[in-house]
Amino acid sequence: MKRAILPSLLSLSFSLAALPAAAQQGHHHAGPPPAGHAAQPYAGQQARSIKALSEDEVKQYLAGGGLGFARPAELNRHPGPLHALELADRLELTDTQRAAIRKLMDEHKAEARAIGAKLVEAEREIEHLFRAGDVSPQALAGAVAAAAELQGAYRLSHLETHRRLRPLLTEEQVARYDALRGYQ
Repeated sequence: MKRAILPSLLSLSFSLAALPAAAQQGHHHAGPPPAGHAAQPYAGQQARSIKALSEDEVKQYLAGGGLGFARPAELNRHPGPLHALELADRLELTDTQRAAIRKLMDEHKAEARAIGAKLVEAEREIEHLFRAGDVSPQALAGAVAAAAELQGAYRLSHLETHRRLRPLLTEEQVARYDALRGYQ
């Protein structure tokens, strides 16, 4: 039974881990490279300390940055706390709303930074496995599963924060937020 689950877990883990990275880097391959041009999508990335993450991505994870993970919430009438506070005066937030949103944001940032630090270390572990040169299937499966789980937790933290913020605002404030952010 365990052998049947492992390929599915690996497939899911690889899929989850690859999606945001591909979306972040904007690699869109419509077909083979033009004649005479070698495909070099990773040229220059060999110098990275963690090949799977750019220096900016590492900084964003360690800072608890959004990295686009909450886009489904943001673009579906569930504002984010950072932007809601940035627009506080224009949204006419009450003092009570501001305090509740700031508390939500502070709690979220602490959680996201902690998860982000673990995720960077999980990616560093995958890097270490390949640098060592002798990668066992079990070690690789475990490292990838750990990174995928952390990436899922990181994304959930961002989405959950948007979900929790929504009831703190009025319908009019949400509509104004969407308009100010250019979503209408």
